[in-house]
Amino acid sequence: MTLADARRLALSLPETAERPHFEMTSFRVRDRIFATAPPDGSRLHVFVDEGEVRAAVAEDPGRFQELWWGRRLAGLRVDLPAAEPERVYELLVEAWRRRAPRRLVAAFDADPARRVMPR
Repeated sequence: MTLADARRLALSLPETAERPHFEMTSFRVRDRIFATAPPDGSRLHVFVDEGEVRAAVAEDPGRFQELWWGRRLAGLRVDLPAAEPERVYELLVEAWRRRAPRRLVAAFDADPARRVMPR
């Protein structure tokens, strides 16, 4: 999987935009960041909750690592070349849900076609 693939998946989510964030690119829903990508394009930082971070790392520590900011577990670092697109989409949706307004999430959930990974 490439950063271009991850970008396409992130931008397929409702009201998502891509904007610079320091030296990285960020994916935002209504200006709230749910994922970032460092300039080298080989990783994606996805801001999911601690339970999802622990589950992903236990699932495959070669593809997923904990992302720490100081003493705070901030999210998940994804090794894009090794990652499966379906799993990355699941993580992006989960991170997007945490940042999106409730009404937007409800509208997303009401449309079953939106929950399927775009091809």
